[in-house]
Amino acid sequence: MNDHYKQENIFAGAEGCCRDTSKSNPVPQLRIIEKMDEYMSRRDYAGAERHLLYWLEEARLGHDLRGELVLRNELIGHYRKTADQEKALENIDAALTLLENPEFEGTQIIGTTCINAATACNAFGYHNRALHLFERARAVYEGSSLTDPQQLAGLYNNMGLTCASLEDYDRADALYHAALRTLQPVPDGNLEQAITYLNMADLVNAKTGSVDGEREIQDCLDQAMELLDQDPERQDGYYAFVCEKCAPAFSYYGYFAAANLLNRRAQRIYTRQQNR
Repeated sequence: MNDHYKQENIFAGAEGCCRDTSKSNPVPQLRIIEKMDEYMSRRDYAGAERHLLYWLEEARLGHDLRGELVLRNELIGHYRKTADQEKALENIDAALTLLENPEFEGTQIIGTTCINAATACNAFGYHNRALHLFERARAVYEGSSLTDPQQLAGLYNNMGLTCASLEDYDRADALYHAALRTLQPVPDGNLEQAITYLNMADLVNAKTGSVDGEREIQDCLDQAMELLDQDPERQDGYYAFVCEKCAPAFSYYGYFAAANLLNRRAQRIYTRQQNR
């Protein structure tokens, strides 16, 4: 269920990692990411791919290792969303190879790259490889004071999904509860908490079935909807993305009114952004 609209601050912790800039021509990372967000808010996947591939080539020609890694991360997420397994795996391999460069030693981007790669591996059914990458990321994130709580919660959520796929339900449950605890003090963490509760509903369904787990599933869905309703007038693309991604879960469990409401909110935001 946890399918993030934005990559998790993919250049966090990478400042200073490429110390010798005399031989490189860095690409404008922030501008690239901002433009990528514009494409995604319009759901222009073809335009997003052209944008990323153009700047990837610029980074490679400019010997900008950090920029190339940022763009590989974005491409991993893009091809995961568009279900292009071959290209996703190609960029995973390229990104992990880049991490072997000593320029990235001790940086947060190691953890973030492993999370992006693991999330894609899990989506394409490579669950054991995903779990290995998540464990590598967890060591980086939990061992650093620079880790943002939402990044850590995202790790726990996605790692929980992988454990659920491997039928390690108790470990998945522990990870989801860790995500909730991590997000509690975060001022704007309600959307990620809602996603976590929907993951927990799916876990109960997988573990005990929809009949025996009906009450627990219902509680999770009610908690999720309450969190999504905290600021129903939000107009940003991430809120639209979360609403759109959460709606099918509500439909699956028979919450059709809630699903329709979330889809309408998402469509309202997308339409407004397209008309700008």
